[in-house]
Amino acid sequence: MATKRILTAGEPMGLFIAQEECKLEEVRNFSTSVAGAEFNVAVGLTRLGHTVGYLTKVGDDPFGRQIINCMNRNGIDTSLTQIDPEHRTGFMLKSKTSAGDPDIYYYRKGSAASTISPEDVKNLDLGKWDAIHLSGILPATSETALATSYTLMEKAKAAGIPIFFDPNLRPQLWPSRERMVEEINRMAAQADYVLPGVNEGEILCGTRDPEKIGKFYLERGAKTVIVKVGADGAWVYTAERAFHSGTYPAPKIVDTVGAGDGFAVGIISATMEGLSLEEAARRANAIGTIQVMNVSDNEGLPTRPELNRFMTENKQDAS
Repeated sequence: MATKRILTAGEPMGLFIAQEECKLEEVRNFSTSVAGAEFNVAVGLTRLGHTVGYLTKVGDDPFGRQIINCMNRNGIDTSLTQIDPEHRTGFMLKSKTSAGDPDIYYYRKGSAASTISPEDVKNLDLGKWDAIHLSGILPATSETALATSYTLMEKAKAAGIPIFFDPNLRPQLWPSRERMVEEINRMAAQADYVLPGVNEGEILCGTRDPEKIGKFYLERGAKTVIVKVGADGAWVYTAERAFHSGTYPAPKIVDTVGAGDGFAVGIISATMEGLSLEEAARRANAIGTIQVMNVSDNEGLPTRPELNRFMTENKQDAS
């Protein structure tokens, strides 16, 4: 396998995970970890043997140092990670639950990552990278971060490298729902690969129909649209064809957070390795299932031997 160089940009955060199943305000014990959608993708890709750079900012504080240490342990390239002594690193609380999605509470307003600006990337040479992964989270954190996201897309197009884009909606970070929909759809239209879920499609496209979501983005300029449909796997759409890829059933769902990030790891890694879209979707569904069987946002992401073993020992639902 040829190792690829993939750049991502986003906001890593400190994470407190509740150890008791109760309301967050009643929790007495938390474990700590590192979170952030793009961070999860970076971890997943490095565990599969690829080189990943993370363009971000963290504060000169315990959370920032924890994040840098975690990046170093996972082999993530920190050369584009800045330490900002004037702004704090964001963090979040996550509840423990045995049914449905956990409650999440963010402390990220005015964070170090939100201060990123086009000035920070004006000299960035994306010709040194094979692909870039972006999501709708960083551009939601500030106007300068939004402008930076567009700058990165422009640089990627100029360098001729593919853009992978996951909407990852965070309505609470945007000034309005209308602005969120406008900007996310504008960014998705510039991407080569768009990875919306059906819930996001309902907000962004006005429909939960995977085929209509796929058509919506293809007509606006996206090259490939992979629509996640939860326990039903995913639908893949290009201008030439469409197909369904079934999920891998999870014996037990522990935590749904990060499943979409694991799915993105599968699509990006397989595509960059030259595998077919069918194989990419199959791998994405496998990693998504592995994610929901682990409590941390990224600690359960598989190495290549672990992934191969899971896909060999478990059966994918019929498409």
